[in-house]
Amino acid sequence: MSSLESQNPAVPDRAAVLRELAFLFLRLGTTAFGGPAAHIALMEDEVVRRRRWLTREEFVDLLGAANLIPGPNSTELAIHIGHRRAGWPGLLVAGTCFILPAFFIVLGIAWGYSRFGALPDVGALLYGVKAVIIAVVAQALWGLTRTVVKGALAAVIGIAAATAAFLGVDELLLLLLSGLAVFGFRAATRRGNTSGPSPGMLAAPWSAVLPLGAASAAVPFTQQGLFLFFLKVGSVLYGSGYVLLAFLRSDLVQRLGWLTEAQLLDAVAVGQVTPGPVFTTATFIGYVLGGPVGATVATVGIFLPAFVFVALSGPLVPRLRESWVAGAFLDGVNVASLALMAVVTWQLGRAALVDVWTVGLAIVSAVLLIRFRVNSAWLVLGGGAVGWLVQTTSGA
Repeated sequence: MSSLESQNPAVPDRAAVLRELAFLFLRLGTTAFGGPAAHIALMEDEVVRRRRWLTREEFVDLLGAANLIPGPNSTELAIHIGHRRAGWPGLLVAGTCFILPAFFIVLGIAWGYSRFGALPDVGALLYGVKAVIIAVVAQALWGLTRTVVKGALAAVIGIAAATAAFLGVDELLLLLLSGLAVFGFRAATRRGNTSGPSPGMLAAPWSAVLPLGAASAAVPFTQQGLFLFFLKVGSVLYGSGYVLLAFLRSDLVQRLGWLTEAQLLDAVAVGQVTPGPVFTTATFIGYVLGGPVGATVATVGIFLPAFVFVALSGPLVPRLRESWVAGAFLDGVNVASLALMAVVTWQLGRAALVDVWTVGLAIVSAVLLIRFRVNSAWLVLGGGAVGWLVQTTSGA
């Protein structure tokens, strides 16, 4: 600590800031059910509304930057927040603490699965948790949309991106097109003409995200091969958990022959129903294939690129606003990011709000969150308890 920091109590102590980051992201990693959209909503609630570490504008800029790089977006957002709050140590602390709870939870489930050959039934808990998550995500989405959608152009692009997402258009392509649309409009406005961006600017190295190869004879399992496979996935994967499923099936089931179809579906299910990053599917697969060492190797492999990409891109995010070109592109990416989040929220809502109990739980959670500013972590835990009581009572 510098002499200025020691003499000025207004300057936060670095160790205290790191402890606060560690506590926050350990808690989020333990309670953040519902996938990336829910994770983003919970982070926004904590770092923007409650702690005021970031403004909404800064938060959506970091979200847009996370969407532009491969890897698990919510984990990368956590890493970005840690870097913005406490530099390089914060980057490591926030990302690691967000991943670790899910890693240990999935490790325990994988141990039980390997020993007993079945997954535990957590449907009763998730019945209530999912309903609460819808309220949390909707509240965050509303607040972020008011920050990002500031005019007719942003509204039109957001509606177009959401429509395209419903139709199945690739997520990365939507981000790129939205960024180019805002850039092209502002460039035309500055030049006083109506020319738009060149079609050549839309080119992207799509071959980089293709699976390594087609089906072939089984390849012997090695820890090194496991690490390199998940390192590749973490380095090039854009999109949702369904894209991850396609990667895993193409390589681990069809090409390498390391997993069966049933094992793959169980692995994806574990990643979906546990809190924290969905990419801890890799932890489960690593344990099934190579025990605790395999679980560690696979987890490090799939998450390591996220730390590297954020370390390289994080320092550039504040500078983007200094350039009208980069700022315009980022504005478009931010609008598309929220459009994608809205589509995911709609899909989650259709799956989660299935009866009067879940609809009522979502409404009560929204009131508690908006009117009384109840901490979202308590709402998630309460939703799990209510869901368990309702399901077990009705089952009896």
